[in-house]
Amino acid sequence: MTGDAAATGYGFIDRIASIYNKLFVNPAYRPLLLLLGAPITLILFGVYQYRKTRDGSTRRKQEIRSELAAAGMKEQLLAEAIDRLSRKHRFFGQSVTKERLKAEAERLAEAKLNVLVEERIHETSAAGHSQGQLTFSETYRELMGYPLFAALSFVLGLPMYVLMAVYANPYAKYIAERLFMALFVILGVAFLVFTILYISPMSPAANILGETATDEQITAFNRLYGLDQPYLVQLWNTIRDIFTFDLGRSFAGNEDVTVSIANKFPVTLTLTLISTVIAVIIALPIGIISATRPNSFFDYTFMFIALLGLSIPNFWQGLIFILNFSINWSWLPATYNPNNWLSAIMPIVVLGTGLTAAVARMTRSSTLEVIHEDYIITARAKGLARRNVLWKHAVGNALIPIITVIGLQFGGMLGGAAVTEKVFNINGIGSYIVDKQFIPDIPAIMGGVVYTAITISIVNVIVDLMYAFFDPRIRSKMKQY
Repeated sequence: MTGDAAATGYGFIDRIASIYNKLFVNPAYRPLLLLLGAPITLILFGVYQYRKTRDGSTRRKQEIRSELAAAGMKEQLLAEAIDRLSRKHRFFGQSVTKERLKAEAERLAEAKLNVLVEERIHETSAAGHSQGQLTFSETYRELMGYPLFAALSFVLGLPMYVLMAVYANPYAKYIAERLFMALFVILGVAFLVFTILYISPMSPAANILGETATDEQITAFNRLYGLDQPYLVQLWNTIRDIFTFDLGRSFAGNEDVTVSIANKFPVTLTLTLISTVIAVIIALPIGIISATRPNSFFDYTFMFIALLGLSIPNFWQGLIFILNFSINWSWLPATYNPNNWLSAIMPIVVLGTGLTAAVARMTRSSTLEVIHEDYIITARAKGLARRNVLWKHAVGNALIPIITVIGLQFGGMLGGAAVTEKVFNINGIGSYIVDKQFIPDIPAIMGGVVYTAITISIVNVIVDLMYAFFDPRIRSKMKQY
């Protein structure tokens, strides 16, 4: 029993050491690994340097230097350096003393000798003579064999082991990498939007206080909201406030920006999500039917309607809906009211029209491409039912581009909902940003735009996960990389 436990312990240590080595040799992960495990890294570095001075590479370098010195290489290099320097000085007409010439030649010869030593070490390593050579990862593996160091490392390097656990799981790694990339996208959006607002010729103080405002009043306004500080200071404060969910108060109205966004953003997000779900439910069957019956009456009719849906501007469609369904027939309310679900019908239809058309056309083209593949023909030749071939083999493989279109269109709907919100008088995040844009109310605009970008980034991560869910080839690559 004791032997089995020991074997299990050594296997666990080897597994952890293997993960550590993979992270360490990966240039993208190495800085993060060393930073998150900073206390462990310092201990490892000290032990590694101490052992390095006693073992392996240092001794090997000394042996090679001795071999080269015994072969007369250093004298040969020194003579070549003296000859080369002498010819150079004669060519340029320079006069140097013998002592200076010898000092320069010795420096060049020593540098050349070091290069030869490194080349010799590399050659011997490539030839298989580096077994047992000390490395940073090997030092970690050996120290993990000591229970005291192992326990200490788990206490001091907990963030590092969390990173190693994420890296060891291909699915967790896939998600973490995409969230990390999304973080850079969000930072890029924040930087770009703030920079544009900063260089904007519009003055918030002048727009809010009016034309009669004095220079003293404008200066006091700028000092109150930190607009008199340098660009980098304002940028840092804004990004910090975004990630701490404390955007302060708006320039106009003196309202809490975080509370305002928390009240308005769910309205836009809810309408967009409902529009997306309904659009997908309608568009997928239409696209599949059109693909299975190409050039038929249904195909031409559905694709003509889809083309109309892509061509109609949202604002015009909204106005036509209001004119007919609200004014002429009085079926639906003209403006949105969160307490009346009937008032959400027209905004949802207007938002979802373009998405329905885009998804239907992409579903048709993607399914048409797939159903002519060899494996579909083979499945039919084996006698499988047409429905089974379509749903189990064709549609699943056709979903990847369709999911891409849905993700892109959702981001466009969420970011471009301002027009629809203005038409139907919806108090959402789009109309909120538009109203604040002409001041410009920097905290309100930054909060609205960046939090919208965060939502779109999260949706893109979900889309990437759906790729892996529907395509086994992507799952296989996730486990390999």
